[in-house]
Amino acid sequence: MEKNQIFIKSGTEYKKITKELLAESNLAELIGDRDKMVGIKPNMVSASDPSNGATTHTEIIAGILEYLKENGFRKMMILEGSWVGDRTSDVFEVCGYQQICDDYDVEFHDTQKDKSFTKDCRGLELKICSSVKEVDFLINVPVMKGHCQTKITCALKNMKGLIPNTEKRHFHSMGLHKPIAHLNTGIHQDFIVVDNICGDLDFEDGGNPVVMNRIWTALDPVLVDAYVCQQLHYRVSDVPYVKLAGELGVGCSDISKADIRILGEDVQQNIPRRRKVVEVADAVEEVDSCSACYGYLIPALDMLKQEGLLEKLHEKICIGQGYRGKSGELGVGHCTRNFRHHAEGCPPTENQIYEFLKEYISR
Repeated sequence: MEKNQIFIKSGTEYKKITKELLAESNLAELIGDRDKMVGIKPNMVSASDPSNGATTHTEIIAGILEYLKENGFRKMMILEGSWVGDRTSDVFEVCGYQQICDDYDVEFHDTQKDKSFTKDCRGLELKICSSVKEVDFLINVPVMKGHCQTKITCALKNMKGLIPNTEKRHFHSMGLHKPIAHLNTGIHQDFIVVDNICGDLDFEDGGNPVVMNRIWTALDPVLVDAYVCQQLHYRVSDVPYVKLAGELGVGCSDISKADIRILGEDVQQNIPRRRKVVEVADAVEEVDSCSACYGYLIPALDMLKQEGLLEKLHEKICIGQGYRGKSGELGVGHCTRNFRHHAEGCPPTENQIYEFLKEYISR
């Protein structure tokens, strides 16, 4: 497999398709030494079944593990930490990873419980989970999704699961894009398997899955994300961390240089342009909010919109770390605790925000 190639295959036998893609990509040759520790990094953002469009399907992980074992690799680990507000242990159970680890006798590292070290990532010092040091070859298995703050999330942003929660909060205070790009100079992805089965194209937390039944393999995370931008009707310039990662030398952000290869039947995908997050975001004043807090707010607003209630809200909703210690009228999350009306929680859940705002609107 060449650096500029992206292999794509469609179907519903996900484990079988994954193994076929890995064989076509010559993954065993790319790894080389059978004694290397192979790390597998899925997306386990929250306790949500993969069918909801937020988390990596375990059939893909099973396909990777079977392929590796059949090709003589015996040292493997899965490493991941869910977003702030969820416990990785809950996601581990809900998404079926306990069964995967038992079936394939592979260890799981919860990076939420991990120690960390500080690394200079091209001029930006970032904390990285210590488990990363144990990995000789890293396979990134992100879900192709939309994101309520960065528009898209896939290969590059999935590395956030390998930093401690304190650093995740810090990323948001830095504006997300710059630290995501720099993080990828400090953590090298050796191979990428994209779960493009049914990702939610609006919210990283799922709930609105768009069934596409595709799996990709690639070597360049920047090129992967540039292709995601194209697929979701964005320009690379609309997602600053993709362009910046290219400038930092992580990979190529010029999609015209990609060699996209469809393996097997070419199934045309009609990806909708509608973005729920755009339709409701005007109701929000956001300053450095964490993904979980903002990610729960947007679906709550969408529910209010569907019920015809959002149009009756005439006050902007404030959210984010930038409101700590400040006062105001209407806020969501613990950072707005000094506001006259606020939904408590770090983060409050989608339903808590929905009920709080519904009551506020009905006053």
